[in-house]
Amino acid sequence: MELISSLALGIGLSACCGFRVFVPMLVTNVAALSGHYHFGNGFEWMGTMTAFYIFSSATILEIIAYYIPWVDNLLDTIATPASVAAGTILTTSFLAGDLSPTLKWVLGFLVGGGSAGIVQLGTTLTRVTSTATTAGFGNPIIATIENIFSFAFSILSVLLPILLGIGALFFVFYLSKKIIKHT
Repeated sequence: MELISSLALGIGLSACCGFRVFVPMLVTNVAALSGHYHFGNGFEWMGTMTAFYIFSSATILEIIAYYIPWVDNLLDTIATPASVAAGTILTTSFLAGDLSPTLKWVLGFLVGGGSAGIVQLGTTLTRVTSTATTAGFGNPIIATIENIFSFAFSILSVLLPILLGIGALFFVFYLSKKIIKHT
């Protein structure tokens, strides 16, 4: 069960790497710094203040760059392999348990890198189409939507287990009240 939940979290955050490479890494870093997440062996550096400064700076630069005409298309050529790498690293960092390092990296690449690559391919094709049809004037709208999706879904991916736990508690409370009421 732990493997499935780790993979689900990895898929969610890795897919967000397809929108913006560094936003999911920043969100996970903040979650780790606030004590809501602990990275696996070898990935502890992702939960440090140094990583926070690096991820914050990279996130700001990446967001700004996507609002510069034609730079956004150039950035997509760099972001495609970078998103696959980031998705692989994020998913691998979540995999815990008695898995061999080789299996962790293979799963990280296939699941995390694959989901990041698929989303990145979609955003790249959307931006190319926007550039071709609007001469790039529609690209800031695309960039804004991608920014919103990347932040919202990254935060949701991190908070979803907590929200599901709260929902389960409310459900148990509701059922217990119903059972007590009928007895």
